[in-house]
Amino acid sequence: MRTTYEFKPLNVGRWLIWSLFALLLAVIPLFFSSSLASTILSQMGIAIIACLSYNMLLGQGGMLSFGHAVYTGLGAFLAIHALNSITDGSLPMPVALVPLAGGLSGMGFAALLGYVTTRKAGTTFAMITMGMGELVFAMSLMIPEFFGGEGGVSGNRVTGKAFMGITYGPPIQVYYLIAIYTFFCVAAMYAFTRTPLGRMLNAVRDNPERVEFVGYNTQRIRYTAFIIAGFFAGISGGLGALNFEIVTAEVVGAARSGAYLLFTFLGGATFFFGPIIGAILMVLAFVLFSEFTKAWLLYLGLIFLFMVMYAPGGVASLIMMNLRVAMYGFLRRLWVSYLALAVTAIVTLLGAAAMVEMVYHLQLNSALGSELRFLAMNLDAKGVDSWFGSIFVMLTGLGLFELCRRQFAKEWGQIQEDIEKEIKRRAAL
Repeated sequence: MRTTYEFKPLNVGRWLIWSLFALLLAVIPLFFSSSLASTILSQMGIAIIACLSYNMLLGQGGMLSFGHAVYTGLGAFLAIHALNSITDGSLPMPVALVPLAGGLSGMGFAALLGYVTTRKAGTTFAMITMGMGELVFAMSLMIPEFFGGEGGVSGNRVTGKAFMGITYGPPIQVYYLIAIYTFFCVAAMYAFTRTPLGRMLNAVRDNPERVEFVGYNTQRIRYTAFIIAGFFAGISGGLGALNFEIVTAEVVGAARSGAYLLFTFLGGATFFFGPIIGAILMVLAFVLFSEFTKAWLLYLGLIFLFMVMYAPGGVASLIMMNLRVAMYGFLRRLWVSYLALAVTAIVTLLGAAAMVEMVYHLQLNSALGSELRFLAMNLDAKGVDSWFGSIFVMLTGLGLFELCRRQFAKEWGQIQEDIEKEIKRRAAL
């Protein structure tokens, strides 16, 4: 017999992307060296794992879950109890492996609860997950021996003997532990998308009837993916327990599950890197943006509304569409339109935000007087001039934005036609 040899070319682009990702995780604390920055970066790593694990259900499997915080939260509780067992000497395990304890507990609870939830799909699945989430949240207040009641369960990550001077006391040491887990978890979840199971999960999302017709059990595929997602969610919860050294009932609440859903969608559930963008936006919104204004939830809701209406694919879809335009060399034709859209949008937002801030000031801070400071401007919440000026700025910006949007739509349509012509020309060659 003739022996044949095959050579599969090395995917240089993929190796380059993953190397840059690892390098970014390693060097970013050098540019943001404060304790606050280390804490924010740590929370971003935790959120990336959580949102990617949620996207295994939503984006890859088409399973809309309203109770994903159950598995991150229960993983966090088991991890903090494991940490306390390490502290009192009853559990001989390094602190660095505590997140794995959270992952195993998340996988165990996903195997237990997922057997019930994944027996249905669609809206029924979503309602069952919501019920499971509310059930676990109620139990967190009814069983204080495990959940710690309203005060939660606290721990101390600086325990045991230091390994090579690493005590996990300084935030930078915790960050690098989280960065290592983040890299390997992201790589593992990406590898899952390339497996036959990951492909079948996409098929179950797109056409479950055809999957059943060719002989696969759709419930088993959803159930297996649910367990895997629970494992990574538990790791995220375990890392959160190490980072904050306290776990409360809030981590299994509906608000946390809603945040995973909201920001995974905003980032782009149809792309693998979309939830990574959403996780970064989630931390920035909850940690930084919430410090600037009390109306941040209103702004967040409006952003979500406009994204659903005009960019349902999320931020990732906008990036990919513009990359496609750039690949064919047409992006330079749009920079003037993008600049005009950005300027007019900012003007519109300034006028609208001024009115929102005045309303919030009247409702929440009326005892401090009617004047407030907004972006280096003094506004009078009870003054006609401030209201008239805000309305005038918003309407002027909105009108200009609509004119720019129409011009941009014409240019975008023309560019798409040129791209199709270029594709046909290259195909003919």
